[in-house]
Amino acid sequence: MSVLKICTKSFAASLGRQSERSVKKIYRISSSFRTFSTEGKLEYDLVVIGGGSGGLACAKEAVAQGARVAVLDYVQPSPRSTKWGLGGTCVNVGCIPKKLMHHASLLGEAIEDARSFGWRIPGNAEIDWLAMRDAVQDHIKSVNWVTRVSLRDNKIEYVNGRGRLADANTVVATLHNMKEVLLKTKNVVVAVGARPKYSTAIGAQELGISSDDIFSLEKPPGKTLVVGGGYIGLECAGFLNGFGYPSTVMLRSVPLRGFDQQMASMVVNEMEGRGVNFICKCVPESLSKTPDRRILVKWNTTPGANGGSGQGEDVFDTVLFAVGRKAVTDSLALEKAGVETHKETGKIFTTNEQTNVPNIFAVGDVLHRKPELTPVAVQAGRLLARRMFGNDKTLMDYDNVATTVFTPLEYGFVGLSEEESEKRHGPENLEVYHAFYKPTEFPIPQKDMSNCYIKVICLRREPRTVLGMHFVGPNAGEVIQGFSAAMKCRITMEQLLDTIGIHPTVAEEFTRLTITKRSGMDPNPQACCS
Repeated sequence: MSVLKICTKSFAASLGRQSERSVKKIYRISSSFRTFSTEGKLEYDLVVIGGGSGGLACAKEAVAQGARVAVLDYVQPSPRSTKWGLGGTCVNVGCIPKKLMHHASLLGEAIEDARSFGWRIPGNAEIDWLAMRDAVQDHIKSVNWVTRVSLRDNKIEYVNGRGRLADANTVVATLHNMKEVLLKTKNVVVAVGARPKYSTAIGAQELGISSDDIFSLEKPPGKTLVVGGGYIGLECAGFLNGFGYPSTVMLRSVPLRGFDQQMASMVVNEMEGRGVNFICKCVPESLSKTPDRRILVKWNTTPGANGGSGQGEDVFDTVLFAVGRKAVTDSLALEKAGVETHKETGKIFTTNEQTNVPNIFAVGDVLHRKPELTPVAVQAGRLLARRMFGNDKTLMDYDNVATTVFTPLEYGFVGLSEEESEKRHGPENLEVYHAFYKPTEFPIPQKDMSNCYIKVICLRREPRTVLGMHFVGPNAGEVIQGFSAAMKCRITMEQLLDTIGIHPTVAEEFTRLTITKRSGMDPNPQACCS
């Protein structure tokens, strides 16, 4: 029996929704795929372990370069038994459902704004959690299917099974029925990504959920505690609060650690102004069920922390842990091939995506000290495949990668934070331009503009190269994307200020910066077109 036939049935059984007719149809369409020899072994040019964005991009590019490729993908259910289809974290439990729920939250806000602009809207807008969730999940399932068909069209063999290494040239795939198949390969790419970690608090795994679960939750989350102040935690708290569910964020230390802290404070200020509660410098100690089946959370001050909210307790309907992620490498048996990993995080040490074993590579969130962003994994995967099979020499550039935190008032940036700029260049060698601004759409509905803020960090010496651009405001992702191309071209402050802005937009505020922090002048706006 071919590997595709075995794994198509495995794929269908894991979904639990495909009929036998659908299974046969999938197999017939893909019957041109290579099959196992009588020894149960098959040689590929590349086996990719992990069917997320980075792994799939690498596989498709490798096929385009003439390689024979197989992709293994398996989703270990979360502690709450949540599982999903092909496509990785971004498609299923990351970027895509997060952005859709963020957008759903903003739509509710827009309905209220519309009244100020003359729209007659009866009653109060309320979210139907189940309807919204189903719409999001239906979209995700359609993407799962398109991804599966894309593998077929690209003649990539798909194995719905858990992969591990037997040696540097042999990958063992364990299917849902526990049958094992061997794939012999010249090269291996590890792209298994990462999964959420849980707190060590008593009852955390038994009663809590993570970002793996929130987007498919079977009932409205109600009053929610989000443990963790990274971008995942703040984004989830933001859209849940926007839906009308009381939300609290518990911070162990600072919000958005590793991000520009002035901008992070703007994000938190905005969320507090919208009703999100923050418990600072505290960690949960225990979670327990109450008689009415809610969750009692007890917390205390973070060990060694000064100040903070102190000891306390409260009852919640949902507790969501967003306390970091761990690379999914424990089950890969990387040690059998001699691949070196970080002892604590499980992440893989690489140089230009190549591990210490010459024919084993890695891309995406499993890489040690590299940005955990989908576009980064996709670009790295494509470039790696071109170098492996197309004689290309282009290396992945991990600097000046733009990103956005999709909180209610978004935060987008590219380049260095002010703290990192000072660390690398010294504060005396920097100039920081900054300004508050007024989005044109905000005054009529009387929306708070106090956290709409931008800053640009550049070197003081000529040609005053820009080091970082930061923006808190509406549509931050759309705004910062264009400027990221300019950053790649090493834009200078003079070039930025010589650019003519599109009026009236929030993006044009970057071209109107005149006030520096060094000057001590008031950065608040004086007039519309000044």
